[in-house]
Amino acid sequence: MKKDFKSGFVTLIGRPNVGKSTLMNQLIGQKIAITSNKPQTTRNRIQTVLTTDDGQIVFVDTPGIHKAKNKLGEYMVNVAERTLNEVDVVLWLVEPTTFIGAGEQHIISQLKKVTTPVVLVINKIDSVKKEDVLPAIAAYKDVYDFAEIVPVSARNGDNTDELVKVIMKYLPYGPQFYDEDTITDQPERQIVAELIREKALHCLQEEIPHGIAVAIDSMKVRNKVMHIDATIICERDSHKGIIIGKKGSMLKKIGSTARYEIEKMLDQQVNLKLWVKVKKDWRDSEFLMKNFGYREDE
Repeated sequence: MKKDFKSGFVTLIGRPNVGKSTLMNQLIGQKIAITSNKPQTTRNRIQTVLTTDDGQIVFVDTPGIHKAKNKLGEYMVNVAERTLNEVDVVLWLVEPTTFIGAGEQHIISQLKKVTTPVVLVINKIDSVKKEDVLPAIAAYKDVYDFAEIVPVSARNGDNTDELVKVIMKYLPYGPQFYDEDTITDQPERQIVAELIREKALHCLQEEIPHGIAVAIDSMKVRNKVMHIDATIICERDSHKGIIIGKKGSMLKKIGSTARYEIEKMLDQQVNLKLWVKVKKDWRDSEFLMKNFGYREDE
């Protein structure tokens, strides 16, 4: 390994729809799972990894920094604040506007509590005239002392190379945490399967005990659409009937709610096809358990 190799942790914050997933996919160079809207993802904050000749950037997902409305909200805000202090660089993604609203002001108040260098990333510069980017930079410069300000277009990839250079500048020298070919520490298929399972349990409520698993049979991109074939596995024939529902209505409901979440996560159109199979006692079979992504340490 090079003596001057750098490595460190970076987190990306920003309001919904500001292009966090698009930027991440642009930097890593392939579709990856960034976020799932489940609060549980805070436990194993999904990490994506970018390795270059000069260093390795490990992106850590934070739960949203928002005003807490309840206990769970408070917990998530605390986790987010802790993450901001634990990483080496914070990237804050905003749109190219001079209007700094209440949501942004709240984020600024949170950032003022941390000592981590914050890089402001002004995204979507392809959507405005070049001369409109400068006033946005000036407006944000007035409200916080950023380490750097980098305008980019996540969609077109404009200036994203510069952003990587800026991140590297603030990372400490250190070892490589992951192999060169590691992209994420949670395989995309596993996250998609988990989302489908979560939506199935949610739609079925108490009708079926937790004895269902989801197997992803195939995931392929064709004509910019992600085609996913998945099978919901249950333990009894009676369960199969409940999952399919009257004239397939329940399976349709599970499919459409899961597809909505998966599209949000992958930031692209999804065509999801679901099947239901009965495999009696799948939970007693080590082979099947492994097949469905359950490991012994869980």
